[in-house]
Amino acid sequence: MEEPPLREEEEEEGDEAGPEGALGKSPFQLTAEDVYDISYVMGRELMALGSDPRVTQLQFKIVRVLEMLETLVNEGSLTMEELRMERDNLRKEVEGLRRESSTAGREVNLGPDKMVVDLTDPNRPRFTLQELRDVLQERNKLKSQLLVVQEELQCYKRKHGCWQSASERE
Repeated sequence: MEEPPLREEEEEEGDEAGPEGALGKSPFQLTAEDVYDISYVMGRELMALGSDPRVTQLQFKIVRVLEMLETLVNEGSLTMEELRMERDNLRKEVEGLRRESSTAGREVNLGPDKMVVDLTDPNRPRFTLQELRDVLQERNKLKSQLLVVQEELQCYKRKHGCWQSASERE
C-alpha cells in the first residue's frame, strides 16, 4: 500500500484546520470534500499502524463506510440544492404574480365566484386548499426521507463509532 500524498499546500490554502477540521464539523454540514479529508486523515493514521493484516481488514471496512458516507452527503446536498431551486422558483413566481396583479390595477370586474382581498390584511388567504395540501404532502415526504437518512447515519455511527480493532469485533 502506498502512503497518501502530503497535502501541505491544500492545508495552507483551505481552511485553517486542514483535513482534521472535517472531523469537527456537524454531520449536516459535511461536504464530499470533507469526506475526502476524513479519508485522508484516517488513511494516514492507518499507515502509521503498520501492515498488520488486521489493520488491512479494518482499512477495507473503513473505506466502505466512507463510501456510504460520501453517498449520503451527496444525496443530502442534491436535496438541499433542489429545495433552494424550488424556493427561488416560487419567489420568482410570487413576484410575477404581484407585478401582474399590480399592473391589472384597479380594473375590478367581479363575477359570482370572485372576492375582493385586502392585501394589507395579515390574515388574508394566500394559497388554495389544494396548494396547501400539496405543500404539506411534499414537506411530510421530505421530512420522512430526512428521518430515514438520519436513522441510517445514527446506525453507521453506532456500528463504527468506537473504531474497535478487527479482533474485538469478531
